[in-house]
Amino acid sequence: MNADHVFVCGNPALDFAATLRARRTLRFETLLSPERLDAWYLRAGMVDTLSPSRESDVARAIAVREAVYGLVTARRLEEPYDDEALATVNGAARKPPVTPQLTAAGRRTDATPEEALSTVARHAVEVLSGPDVPLLKECGNPECTRVYIDRSRGMRRQWCGMESCGNRLKAAAYRARRKRAQEPAGH
Repeated sequence: MNADHVFVCGNPALDFAATLRARRTLRFETLLSPERLDAWYLRAGMVDTLSPSRESDVARAIAVREAVYGLVTARRLEEPYDDEALATVNGAARKPPVTPQLTAAGRRTDATPEEALSTVARHAVEVLSGPDVPLLKECGNPECTRVYIDRSRGMRRQWCGMESCGNRLKAAAYRARRKRAQEPAGH
């Protein structure tokens, strides 16, 4: 499985929750090191520069990620929130967030790992308390556990992203239809 992250969920907190892939099967962890965590914050566009993360920052980020995923799943399934998950996300959200600065060259965002994680937690609070709650869906690919915001016309989107899961599912469905069409009658 490719360790590069694809940002297809429609909210940074949902994309962050997807840094553990295939939760029900392979459980492919992408936040394996402080460098991978820093790379995620940079690729997500949350920061321009980041003071280097430490192992303790990775552990804290994984705890927040798991809490976000648990809360999103509970909200999606209309179940009560877990108190520990709430405390974890709210605790991270209470910390100072990333703060952009205006420079002569334009906008610049320098941050610490704690500020970046606070920003992720604040995105989780916003998505879980805002108007997008009814639009939260889990990817239709049984191997994928990404939750995304479905803003498609008629809310008919079935997968997190066309490139990541949609093409694979469409190709599998096509092969299954072709196989059925080629089977002799009566089988």
